[in-house]
Amino acid sequence: MEKNKRPPFDSRGKLPLLYEDDDGSGNKSKATDGFTFATDNHQVGHAPLKDFHSFDALFLDSTPPLRSYKHKMKELADIESQYSELIKPHTQSHKGPVQYEASGPKISTDVVNRGPVQHEASGPKISIDSVIRLGGERFIQSCSSTSMNDILTASHPYSSSFSGLSDQEVKDVQLIENLLLSAEKVTHQQFEQSIKLLDWCDVLSSSSGNPIQRLVHYFSEALREKVDKETGRASSCGSGKKDVENLARRVVSSNATATMLYEKSPLFQAGYFSGVQALVDGVSGSKKVHVIDLSIRQGTQCTILMQALVCQPNCPIEHLKITAVGSHSKQKIEQTGDWLKSFAESINLSFSFNVVIVEDMLDFNKDLLELDPDEALGVYTSFGLWGMIGQQDRLDSLMNVIRSINPCVMVVCEIAANLNSPYFVNRFIEGLFYYGALFDSLEECLGREDENRTITESMYFGKGINNVVASEGKERVIRHVHINVWRKFFAQFGMKEAELSMSSLFQANLVAEKFSYGSCCTFDRDGDSLVIGWKGTPVEYVTAWKFS
Repeated sequence: MEKNKRPPFDSRGKLPLLYEDDDGSGNKSKATDGFTFATDNHQVGHAPLKDFHSFDALFLDSTPPLRSYKHKMKELADIESQYSELIKPHTQSHKGPVQYEASGPKISTDVVNRGPVQHEASGPKISIDSVIRLGGERFIQSCSSTSMNDILTASHPYSSSFSGLSDQEVKDVQLIENLLLSAEKVTHQQFEQSIKLLDWCDVLSSSSGNPIQRLVHYFSEALREKVDKETGRASSCGSGKKDVENLARRVVSSNATATMLYEKSPLFQAGYFSGVQALVDGVSGSKKVHVIDLSIRQGTQCTILMQALVCQPNCPIEHLKITAVGSHSKQKIEQTGDWLKSFAESINLSFSFNVVIVEDMLDFNKDLLELDPDEALGVYTSFGLWGMIGQQDRLDSLMNVIRSINPCVMVVCEIAANLNSPYFVNRFIEGLFYYGALFDSLEECLGREDENRTITESMYFGKGINNVVASEGKERVIRHVHINVWRKFFAQFGMKEAELSMSSLFQANLVAEKFSYGSCCTFDRDGDSLVIGWKGTPVEYVTAWKFS
């Protein structure tokens, strides 16, 4: 079978083939570009990028109001078309199998061309990704049941489909299945049936259970809030603008929990080390370096940068200047600066630190940056741009300033998930895979009773899931987009993607190898960017850009 071809779905549980349309140039669009969600009289869908008439459509929320229509049970083929995203290969460009240990025999998962999920009778643990896919298969099968009792009981006709799973894994698959059924009922405005399914999910899910139970717990909460908003039991205005702004700030804030997560997770360390190496590559050969950091937080990436610059064998650095740009928390940023000054002194590095606070990014301009023509200029941002996707004028203004200062390199690290679709069902499915990988990673990195894990899952993951699922319009601040969207955006400002060096890739892999569970951290290439994932599910991108 050719590398990029995928087998059609059949009753034995093989993967579905999403549509392939000819774009008029003789090339077939990838099957993962989109999928349709049919109603009685119309179709809505996540349109492929080539179908957008203007780039602005990528960032604008055009969610149509839910239409009232009588529900009819669709043919199985129709259901397959609607929800084939659930069981498609989630990554596209891995060149070999991803292997990881899972408290049993080693499992090899080919993420280029996955067939039916395989598991031995002895019952090795399967990944969260596989559980979600199996739940998706059961969801498709369950849609042929006409009775809610059939759906809610564990003994419905498809209960023997996955007999090789352990009892707990069967329950986990059923949790995902019924969560998906509940989401489908919401899209059809069958709210009473949705709540019954959520009641079932709540019995078996828990904020302190295994990763699937925790994942379903928070998605169930979010679905309930969405139902409350749709039925008028809760205000569609949510908790107000202040709480929405606090959510966006909390996700990118500096605190003890974030520091702990960095120390325990190879995912985030790999991103930092790879991104810093790309920054060093971009300013190599310069004795004076000025880095504009749009996401300073704890400043961990700056200490990595300092050591890398000091250790350059051929061109020792004479001075490093870091300018931290933010919209709030000036005192915390200044404290980070003081710590960085102490660190620089400990390694005999000449160093200066500036803080630029602009409450509104429209007020940001190059005169605030104290630029020196003798300095090699670099820009660094780690998860610092997505928060402005809902305010594109601010994002445009920031990029115009960066273009005007013409840095040697701009390093961008962003989330590798599309959570900005205007269509709820698309965000829901993509969110399951993305957050599922995060919950699974914490299971490996932290104990179940760890306080920092509880905080991370409730205050970061849980609030994020709620925002993705239950919010619309300006309330929806979690708006991560795919790397292809960023590519189109950056192209508007004359930016070209630069290939990451082998040193950058080596740094990421070296970091992962330090952890006993580091083999769970997977690396792939998407064009010139590095994709860092968890057991094959993409989590973040590291990219480097230069201005033409």
